[in-house]
Amino acid sequence: MTRQMKSLAWAWLFFGLVFLGTLAVTACGDGGPKNANEQNAETAPHGEEQGDHATEKAIKLSPEVMREFGIELETAGPGIIEKVVSLPGEVRPNQDRLAHIAPRFAGIAREVRARIGDAVKAGQVLAIIESESLSPYPLKTLIDGLVIEKHLTLGEPVSSEQAAFVVADLRDLWVDISVYQKDLPFVRVGSAAEISAGPGLQKTRGKISYVSPIVNEATRTAIARVVLPNPEGTWLPGLFVTARVIAERMEVPVAVPETAIEHIEGKPVVFVQESDGFVAREVELRRRGQGSVEVASGLSAGERYAARGGFTIKAEMSRESFSGDHGH
Repeated sequence: MTRQMKSLAWAWLFFGLVFLGTLAVTACGDGGPKNANEQNAETAPHGEEQGDHATEKAIKLSPEVMREFGIELETAGPGIIEKVVSLPGEVRPNQDRLAHIAPRFAGIAREVRARIGDAVKAGQVLAIIESESLSPYPLKTLIDGLVIEKHLTLGEPVSSEQAAFVVADLRDLWVDISVYQKDLPFVRVGSAAEISAGPGLQKTRGKISYVSPIVNEATRTAIARVVLPNPEGTWLPGLFVTARVIAERMEVPVAVPETAIEHIEGKPVVFVQESDGFVAREVELRRRGQGSVEVASGLSAGERYAARGGFTIKAEMSRESFSGDHGH
């Protein structure tokens, strides 16, 4: 194991010793007079102390160590910040492609030719109905689709006021999204949305085609709708889904992934790669999006920085500040 790898492995141990070390230093300070070096350290100007401290924070790591601890570099530059609103939704049949098929006249079902789940074509006979004073007549579907409901059996009386079959064309579906009152300003017709059935399951993208002009009095939500193409039949009515609606999308001069941000003494920093190693650069953050954040100052386009794995650099920096080991 290389010297750098050993240093990183011991970093966690030094975190555990911080509290004990602090107590020991305090005890020694109370027990006797300070020497000249200690007195000079106390009276040194704040700027000089900060300068010495800054030089200690340059951490140089070998490529092998960076690979082992998952430290990944990227070049700072423009990026897209997306504000995303996550909302619950449900997949429903497209009501414009849904047929409730009822007999023209009341009668008796003499033949039943379709069952739930059958694929039917426009003009196909679903049942034969016999009515008083009329000859038997066919009950047909006028659309292609699947039979999703059936409300008659052989010999059963049927009424013209109740649908005997419901046929749905499931090649297009609706996703009805519940929009809470606080999110209404961000959900508009034309907004992009990602529809997901859950972790590891299918997902797709679409656009909001409709937002209801009223809010439900019971749930205090409005309905936003995405028309979902379903040519393979992989999406099924009744599925509960999550809709991630992109409420705002903007390009910024410098953006980094959230994983690049660490905190030292409560301040956000990015570890920037300089000639003598990584240094913690305090940054000003502005707008945040889905997994990304805008850097307003502290990091310039073209600079190389640790996009992932910065916690390891932070741990090594803390270890060296505790031990006084400045060799890299």
